[in-house]
Amino acid sequence: MAGLNPFFSRRPLGWLLAWAWLAGLVLLAVLAPALPLPYAPGVPDLAHVAEAPSAITQHWLGTDPRGCDVLSGLVFGTRTALLLTLPAALLAALLGGLTGGAAGFWGNRLLLEGGFWGLGAVVLGWSLGVPPIALAIGAGAVATLWAWCRLRRVPTAIPIPLDSLVLSAATGLDTVPRLVLVLVLVARGGFSLIGLGLLLGLTSWAGPARLVRARMLAVRALPFVEAARASGLSEARVWWHHALPHALRPLQTALPLSLAGLLALESTLSFLGVGLAPDVPSWGQQLAAARQQPQAWWAFVFPAIILFISILSTNAITPNRTSRPT
Repeated sequence: MAGLNPFFSRRPLGWLLAWAWLAGLVLLAVLAPALPLPYAPGVPDLAHVAEAPSAITQHWLGTDPRGCDVLSGLVFGTRTALLLTLPAALLAALLGGLTGGAAGFWGNRLLLEGGFWGLGAVVLGWSLGVPPIALAIGAGAVATLWAWCRLRRVPTAIPIPLDSLVLSAATGLDTVPRLVLVLVLVARGGFSLIGLGLLLGLTSWAGPARLVRARMLAVRALPFVEAARASGLSEARVWWHHALPHALRPLQTALPLSLAGLLALESTLSFLGVGLAPDVPSWGQQLAAARQQPQAWWAFVFPAIILFISILSTNAITPNRTSRPT
């Protein structure tokens, strides 16, 4: 697949076809509930089990070994893939962009006011079930101490090794294969569509964070950033309004690649029968059902084709990774 990507990147027609395919998938997912499909997804037709594609019974792409219509499964599987992987990829890009951008800009010299540490301690205590009276006493003590330090002009800012923390967390996520990590977390209990999407996003931010951090290390030394500092702007405003927009450019490459990886991961989880509920249609679930009767080739070929073209198209729209950023 990697060898085919340059074919698309050098030929505008292939790039347009990839975008047309992905736009068609989005349109199909949006219109899925309104389409006049002869059969509902996941509802077995016991009179036509593992039936080949037929216009007579209106199973246009046949049925799987459970008797479910392949076409309706593909349509609603597209909806599941879109609702799961696209928000997860956006969440991973958002978390990676913010954490990588902050780590690259401030390094290990970020100073955080002590009041924020006290507020964080109160929130942590509340989440752990500390009695409200104890929380109120602790919050009052923290507020009094912070006010006294401010009146006495005692420094209350505490340095945070932000860069080391982000790199350590990213390295920890990269150490364990993502499929194994997600399987371990999913095995602890069932997940809804939103819950699984959050899990995929929270385990996929390391790659975008590394890219944005590397870009930020170069951006923070550029003349326009130094000019913004010299004009008297705070470090937070310089980071948010000037440095971060330029450092986020690698996400143009990371987002499509992350989406392709999440498509493959979601299909693998569904193929293994974990993550989503059994009644949620997905392409991986269709591929798994085809194992029960291998001679029903149509139950495997059509989901495999749509999954392969989707991943290939997502890789095809990725900007040229060898080009230098401007």
